[in-house]
Amino acid sequence: MHDELIARAKAWLAEDPDAETREELAKLIDAEDHAELAARFSGTLQFGTAGLRGELGAGPMRMNRAVVIRAAAGLAAYLRSKGQGDGLVVIGYDARHKSADFARDTAAVMTGAGLRAAVLPRPLPTPVLAFAVRHLGAVAGVEVTASHNPPRDNGYKVYLGDGSQIVPPADAEIAAEIDAITTLAAVPRPDSGWDTLDDSVLNAYLTRTDAVLAPDFPRTARTVYTAMHGVGRDVVLAAFERAGFPAPALVTEQADLDPDFPTVAFPNPEEPGAMDLAFAKARETEPDLVIANDPDADRCAVAVKDGGDWRMLRGDEVGALLGTHLVRRGATGTFAESIVSSSLLGRIAEKVGLPYEETLTGFKWIARVEGLRYGYEEALGYCVDPEGVRDKDGITAALLVTELASELKEQGRTLLDLLDDLAVEHGLHATDQLSVRVQDLTVIADAMRRLREQPPTELGGLAITKAEDLTQGTDRLPPTDGLRYTLDGARVIVRPSGTEPKLKCYLEVVVPVGSHAGLPAARAQAADRLAAIKRDLSAAAGI
Repeated sequence: MHDELIARAKAWLAEDPDAETREELAKLIDAEDHAELAARFSGTLQFGTAGLRGELGAGPMRMNRAVVIRAAAGLAAYLRSKGQGDGLVVIGYDARHKSADFARDTAAVMTGAGLRAAVLPRPLPTPVLAFAVRHLGAVAGVEVTASHNPPRDNGYKVYLGDGSQIVPPADAEIAAEIDAITTLAAVPRPDSGWDTLDDSVLNAYLTRTDAVLAPDFPRTARTVYTAMHGVGRDVVLAAFERAGFPAPALVTEQADLDPDFPTVAFPNPEEPGAMDLAFAKARETEPDLVIANDPDADRCAVAVKDGGDWRMLRGDEVGALLGTHLVRRGATGTFAESIVSSSLLGRIAEKVGLPYEETLTGFKWIARVEGLRYGYEEALGYCVDPEGVRDKDGITAALLVTELASELKEQGRTLLDLLDDLAVEHGLHATDQLSVRVQDLTVIADAMRRLREQPPTELGGLAITKAEDLTQGTDRLPPTDGLRYTLDGARVIVRPSGTEPKLKCYLEVVVPVGSHAGLPAARAQAADRLAAIKRDLSAAAGI
């Protein structure tokens, strides 16, 4: 067993193109560290609808140049099989460790395969790459990013020519092409032949942001902004200047690119503590709102003054606010959200007669909704300009929420006032999440199995009126690994995360509200119900 493991590691070492991972792997082999080698060689990173994502390091279960070269070669073979072997592939990358190397390797593989390749000029936001795919008429796009994952991770996200992320069956077809590659020696990788783009694509993206805003709306809201050590700062500042908003006050400790993300445990605005420096800046400068991007700037977090201090709005709150703002601006087209997001958007759309769709989790599904005008997901993702970017875009979302805050400011009101209005009009939609990060993925599998084999009949004192195993799909949704429970005045969805080692449980309760005076009591009732549901769900899942 150990001899076979060492032999596989040595075979990988012999063709690893990266001196850093070669040295790392050689040390493991010399030390006969069988446990670590087994972790690296127990399989391969699986290419799916999220592309690839994993920890950096040597071996097929880690993100490294050898894995990326195989992925790029598989994508090239897929494109050739679809008759697109002479098309353009545009490649973007963030500022994480190895991102530039992975982008260069991808360009070399595409060029060697006979396709044309173009690389964005420097680390730029993921929405710029998503925009560039359609803007340049590319047959595919690749973004090297691990979004908001920990510093030691990286990833590989694939878009096809429609500007949307891949969905089945394309993911399986690309994965099959990757699996067919037996040796890196068979993958031509020239040293040149691809283009490095100038700033014209970025400038075209910034020009497109004009379409997000209404020309006659005020531009007065003052913001604090953090890039979370990522690539958003310069593009956000340029977009805000172009729009005529006051220049955001930067959280300087998090403004510069740093792949180690030294000020946060996880570079995700949703994680505890990640927004502390931004809140400190807000206490100093008293802005109208705080805005944060994740490191690749496709997500947007918003915080507001609530009483005596600052708090971050939930993604569902921002999703409802942006939807309401677009409705009041006269938007037409379909509103869409994923099934894990609040049902409030559906009520907002229904009230004004707009089409509304629910999709599976992820913008790869939301962006494909026919006639999409606006889509969002509770995990801080918003698509406010689907004609420009068919993906979540933290920069245009920041512009739109600042426009809304400006309009309300001129009326002497705030985002919280508008949320109160929505609660009175549609009922208080309160959401929460039970999220468990694990080291051992079997914990997630065990929890899902337990819920399927011993399904709860009530949660938080509320009877479950409908239980759905989403692996079977529904009349409107394709199959996915998830469970959905409908309760009297509440909803629960349980699913494994597609990008992190987490089990995620999404909770929503809806409490009718007769007037603004009834809001405090409704919020207290909703909080109690959410806490009770969370407690019972945790026990039922064994987490």
